[in-house]
Amino acid sequence: MNDKAILLVEDNPDDVELTRIAFEDANIANELMVVRDGAEALDYLFARGTYVDRDPLCLPSIVLLDLNLPKVDGREVLQAIRANEVTKGLPVVVLTTSAEPYDVEASYALGANSYIQKPVDYEQFVAAVKQVGLYWLALNRSGQNS
Repeated sequence: MNDKAILLVEDNPDDVELTRIAFEDANIANELMVVRDGAEALDYLFARGTYVDRDPLCLPSIVLLDLNLPKVDGREVLQAIRANEVTKGLPVVVLTTSAEPYDVEASYALGANSYIQKPVDYEQFVAAVKQVGLYWLALNRSGQNS
């Protein structure tokens, strides 16, 4: 399994904790790097601001991206990821509460690899996060350099 970090872009502390629990339950050992808004996500990915000392070529295995974020919206984050030569191939899974057809279509149009609506039920949420982790980290073969 890939040992690079997973970048979780999520402003809801409860969802962050549930995601941590789900990855632990699935025995996914990758570090879960959490950023709380879209601006921080872009700073992390592009090694600027607080993350200026981070190696910009050391990308996470996957980005789990909420859409409704403070400062910079998740759609704008996705657009910036796809517009950058270094990050354009990075797997991005939109993990959000929205089931609006517009959000689904817009996310795919902007280059999301997958769109998952967060289940309201705890057990279903944990199961969904486990499946995301297992697929993208264990089964999927990326074209990116490891």
